[in-house]
Amino acid sequence: MKEENSCCRISVDSSLIENAKACLVKHKEGLSSQAQIFSLLGNEVRLKIIRLFLEFERMCVCDLADILAMNQSPISQHLRKLKDGGLLLNKREGMTIFYFINPRQKERLERLIKG
Repeated sequence: MKEENSCCRISVDSSLIENAKACLVKHKEGLSSQAQIFSLLGNEVRLKIIRLFLEFERMCVCDLADILAMNQSPISQHLRKLKDGGLLLNKREGMTIFYFINPRQKERLERLIKG
């Protein structure tokens, strides 16, 4: 009985297979980093937050709560994930903590989100 996912190719291009495997090995670290970023941006709220930070330099949790019409608690959780993932940084000014895009990630995020 033939497998449902069986391949119908006439011959194997061994060079293609080996080169493709080598490509994945070569880019393993970059792919892992990209997968982490896509995972973080795969949530609509986090994507909105990053989009806002690309347009407006810095904001606090209260600003985002007003803009997104959400409670501060879930926004804080999203900010923590984005910060832990290296996409955001924060700075305390008095009693307020302001968040902003990690300068090392800004260009990459602009390419991904703004196109």
